[in-house]
Amino acid sequence: MLISLCCLVLLVGFAINLPVFLSVTAAVLTYFFLSPEAMPAIAAQRFIGAAENTTLLAIPFFILLGNLLNYTGITRRMLRLAEVLMGHFRGGLAQANVLLSTMMGGLSASNLADCAMLCKMLVPEMTKLGYGRAFSAAVTAAGSLITPIIPPGIALIIYGFVADVSIGKMFLAGVIPGILCCIALMIAIAFISRRRGYKPARTSGPTWAEFWEAFKGASAALVLIVVIIGGIRVGMFTPTEAGAVAVIYVIGIGMFVFKEMTPGHIRLALIETARATGGILLIIMACSAFAWVLTWERVAQDVATFVTSFASSPAQFLIVLNVFLLFLGMFVEGTAAIIVLVPLLMPTVRALGIDPVQFGLIMILNLAIGCLTPPMGTVMFIANAITGTRVSEFVRESLPLLLALLCVLALVTFVPAVSTFLPYL
Repeated sequence: MLISLCCLVLLVGFAINLPVFLSVTAAVLTYFFLSPEAMPAIAAQRFIGAAENTTLLAIPFFILLGNLLNYTGITRRMLRLAEVLMGHFRGGLAQANVLLSTMMGGLSASNLADCAMLCKMLVPEMTKLGYGRAFSAAVTAAGSLITPIIPPGIALIIYGFVADVSIGKMFLAGVIPGILCCIALMIAIAFISRRRGYKPARTSGPTWAEFWEAFKGASAALVLIVVIIGGIRVGMFTPTEAGAVAVIYVIGIGMFVFKEMTPGHIRLALIETARATGGILLIIMACSAFAWVLTWERVAQDVATFVTSFASSPAQFLIVLNVFLLFLGMFVEGTAAIIVLVPLLMPTVRALGIDPVQFGLIMILNLAIGCLTPPMGTVMFIANAITGTRVSEFVRESLPLLLALLCVLALVTFVPAVSTFLPYL
């Protein structure tokens, strides 16, 4: 009965649009102050203890890395490379948009930051070339959903922390699904562009000189991606150390090679990082306390029994899980969903013999897709707010792109090697 009341408090908080961490905190405090067994002092321990894990230090480093990129000139150079590679195809600038999101996903680590940046940068250019504004916004938003999947996505770090899975393995697991999402979105864009007659951004393919010039400009960022993933894979440094190394590398590139970054830019990036990190850690602390409450009340065992009662095989369980997560992603912020649900579902996942790495990619991809759909899709609202697009127009334009992402989700779900090949290579 008390757990039902806590869940009701949580849902009311979501309904009245309270910040996620306040809604969850209210539910947790309701439990601790009304339960005859749990002492309120334990609540403080649960909140503080969640933030003391050193693994979480990777989060501010990678957020800072993404913020610093805005001031280095790296983003502009990577866009140039994407345009050179894709500009001569029908819908070339839309294709370049998705390709840039895929390349930037390995650096920015945040789909919201990626969507906001590219909406400001590319949507005006796309509309000048005759693309519809709603279509341009939908392409940008859909492309930004690759960011949580491509390493070093923040969601990969949080899932690895909660599920006690190697973050290095999670980083590698996201590479193939992220590339497949990019390819699927490009195919959908090519089909739409052919039907609507969108013209290429350039009349001919790139010459070798153009490609080499663009590649040299973007090489600093491409090297950084290899350093992050390769360094973790060979055991040179941990994900946290990789984030620190990447930050130092980008500051050096921005200040001494491209010479576009100033100390003032670093100060602004640090302020933006502090705000973003504070928001994420508040959610992690509140949701970790709520997950402890659910574990203490043996909700995990009840959920496992309920799920296995009508989904006794791995395939059935994953189908039910996908439907549930796609629905949940429309309403609940992804970080909160991961922290609360993973401890509840992991016993069932292990009992059915599902690889935790594959399960993590399925969960993250589902919740990312939920960011694109109403009524609470955060990426959708950011794209609409920046571009001035109506929700109804955005939803109509995003349907083919959503279908492309769902096809990749089906591959990740039913072909485990898509997510497990690289981690166990």
